Amino acid sequence: MPTDAAPRPIHIAPSVLPADFSKMGDELRALADAGVDRIHWDVMDGQFVPNMTFGPGMIAACRAAVDLPFEAHLMVNTPEVLLHEYIEAGCQLITIHAESTVHLHRCLSEINAGGSRAAVTIVPSTPISAIEHILDLVDMVLIMTVNPGFGGQAYIASMEPKVAELRRLILDRGLDIDIEVDGGIAPSTIADATTAGANVFVAGSALFRDPAGLAHAVADLRTRAEAAQHGAHAA
Repeated sequence: MPTDAAPRPIHIAPSVLPADFSKMGDELRALADAGVDRIHWDVMDGQFVPNMTFGPGMIAACRAAVDLPFEAHLMVNTPEVLLHEYIEAGCQLITIHAESTVHLHRCLSEINAGGSRAAVTIVPSTPISAIEHILDLVDMVLIMTVNPGFGGQAYIASMEPKVAELRRLILDRGLDIDIEVDGGIAPSTIADATTAGANVFVAGSALFRDPAGLAHAVADLRTRAEAAQHGAHAA
């Protein structure tokens, strides 16, 4: 892992894809009680990715359920069409896929101007070079560690060099940017993702399927990430 002056905070950001959509308010409160840092909404349109989930209306309806920050991961074509609705729905952070629009710079600028924080996402086949000229506009970069569209997929370990490349670029430029990873994050994978340079982790199946419960799952992931981060900085 490229060494920061100080380790960046570890954040656990659960995806609500495995949750019971009919009881989303209760599901969000359970995640808050389990100690998560934010809520990750996987927004899918059935075109950019082969699945459909929810839109700004559902997110807005759930906003009052918890005080945690909301982040919207827009896996949609032409995200600029509904961008401001996600801001109005109460998403403090909105991440746009570099592959989803020819106006990436404009979209990110509009998010910042609208009062939310901007982030950019890249799929496994997209190189870091595709986003290096817009890093001044974002607070976070999300590197997909699966091909987006469905939960429960296997972690793609070959994305770790990409994470490390991005962390080096961020450090070389003196930028204040988090690196998030999404896909296959579990007790068996989170340490390697952390060592590569990530500090924000989207987890779905690993949280909801832990037989010991959500609180155990969150604490376990956080402990493993913090231990890996401490080991990387001590090396």
